[in-house]
Amino acid sequence: MLGLARANSAQKMCSSARARLHRVCERWPAVCHILQGPPLATSAPKVWSSGSSVESIQDRQKRLMARGLPKQKVIPGVKQVIVVASGKGGVGKSTTAVNLALGLAADNLVVGLLDADVYGPSIPRMMNLRGNPELTDSNLMRPLVNFGIVCMSMGFLVEEAAPIVWRGLMVMSAIEKLVRQVDWGHLDYLVIDLPPGTGDVQLSISQNVPISGAVIVSTPQDIALLDAQRAAEMFRKVNVPVLGIVQNMSVFQCPKCKYETHIFGADGAKVLATQLGLDVLGDIPLHLNIRETSDKGQPIVVSHPDSPEAKAYLKLTAEVVKRLPALHG
Repeated sequence: MLGLARANSAQKMCSSARARLHRVCERWPAVCHILQGPPLATSAPKVWSSGSSVESIQDRQKRLMARGLPKQKVIPGVKQVIVVASGKGGVGKSTTAVNLALGLAADNLVVGLLDADVYGPSIPRMMNLRGNPELTDSNLMRPLVNFGIVCMSMGFLVEEAAPIVWRGLMVMSAIEKLVRQVDWGHLDYLVIDLPPGTGDVQLSISQNVPISGAVIVSTPQDIALLDAQRAAEMFRKVNVPVLGIVQNMSVFQCPKCKYETHIFGADGAKVLATQLGLDVLGDIPLHLNIRETSDKGQPIVVSHPDSPEAKAYLKLTAEVVKRLPALHG
């Protein structure tokens, strides 16, 4: 009798646990998605009947998961959003984002630049901007402006050398404020400089903001290309159009003898682009002028617009615009 009572009690506990799990999965379907499994443990697909409709458990799970994803909301005043990303750091992503934004502005377009790299903001120095944003009457932050580009960065809100030691939720809250609580005005393009990798920031922006296209930056080095491939595949999974790959630091020319050396390898990004069915948007050399002008806050596109390096960025800009939807209004 005692064994039977224990068995009945265990059965009731198991049924109660299954019921709680069922309620959790219905209320927070994203949890089931993270666990990479069906909402309830089942041995075989079952059929759920609701009136005259019949729905399999797999279809029901997809419907609940889709309902749990955030809805994309446009940024007021911004026509199109371009994200500049890389699989790993140190490949020149921020330099590319800055010169891309300046290249767009050189074509008489109204452009904004958002530095979404909370842990390592580079845009303030590259754009030669300092100070704290003022607040509008609507309690929105007013971006800082230089070279005709409106800019926002976490670097404007903290001291330059201050480390940002935050957990993920705090970073996501900061990104939300940098995107939504800024008076961007009326922009043709907002260029977002994403942090390296494929983490929370990239996923959150991709799911919350309609993105017209992603630009992947990589050096020709095999290790960098492997991470670049991961970045491209991530954007494809979240239905963000990948415009192509930028092959950065492709060749170094000796300033004395003019001999060219492929320090990071030759044409690696072109090979990867072919494998992924993408285009190479630009081929940017490894040049001292690019590094020096970026460090001084005088990007190459505005400080030396007639140089071969600046023309490489302008060609990249033209290739990006060619692959974006046409601007309206």
